[in-house]
Amino acid sequence: MRDLRLPPKGLFVGLATLDVVHRVGRVPTENEKITADQQFVAAGGPATNAAVTFAALGGLSTLVTALGESPVARCIADDIRKYGVTVVDAAPGLETPSVSSVMVSTHNGNRAVVGGDAAGSVVPVPTPETVAALIDGVDVVLVDGHHPALAIAVAQGCSEVHKPCVIDAGRWKPVMADIIPMATDIVASADFRMPGAADVDATVNVLTRGDDRVVVTTAGAGPVRWWSGGQSGQVRVEEVEAVDTLAAGDVFHGAYAYALVMTPDIPARIDFANQVASLRCTMVGPRSWIEAIASVQLMGETQ
Repeated sequence: MRDLRLPPKGLFVGLATLDVVHRVGRVPTENEKITADQQFVAAGGPATNAAVTFAALGGLSTLVTALGESPVARCIADDIRKYGVTVVDAAPGLETPSVSSVMVSTHNGNRAVVGGDAAGSVVPVPTPETVAALIDGVDVVLVDGHHPALAIAVAQGCSEVHKPCVIDAGRWKPVMADIIPMATDIVASADFRMPGAADVDATVNVLTRGDDRVVVTTAGAGPVRWWSGGQSGQVRVEEVEAVDTLAAGDVFHGAYAYALVMTPDIPARIDFANQVASLRCTMVGPRSWIEAIASVQLMGETQ
């Protein structure tokens, strides 16, 4: 039983990158140079942004990722720690973490990303003892599927002790076949497809088969749909003027993980995550929204 007097604790497992963000009026054509209206440099990655969100909402957040000791790695770690997130480096021998170049449209806030992903990063398989120590005392775990050996080990550890485990299913990766069966909650984008599934509904049919896990699908500004234990529904997304959508999905995942600890009410979790992610979209820059999201109220909170 969680002590309701204490802030929730979350463990976030996955990718950390260095994001170089350019706000531009349009995407350049081949062999063209354009000048950005604004530029930002910040740590990025699905698990990283979710961890920062969880901490900004008042939770105690730990990120397990692969960094190494390069200047780029130190820049990433310093930025993450600035926002109250504890960083655990699972691959101290890594040469250089990934760097992403991001263009965000000044017209509609949409983004385009070119990054190195984590495909070339070799992360040692953690021992069961290491995994047990990482998840001990935390209320929720989120895994983004990057660094597959690490993702599988942590998801399995959660399954063995019945720890809530959220899968960030932004896109299909082979490791999903291993970690999805061990998850309690799957938060998928509308573009996510299980192998052989032609659309969202076919994907959901596979994900909801055989157990009572929670499946959530987001669709940008469209309603968020959910399924659990034979029940289903959808939650409307408030219409806002979006000026920057970078990491909005990651912010949703971090807010959902926070709400999962605080309430068993699935629509309330989603509504809270919707509000937090929507607020993020109304503010320019990778971290401009940090203080603002603390004002969002979670309905149905058990505290």
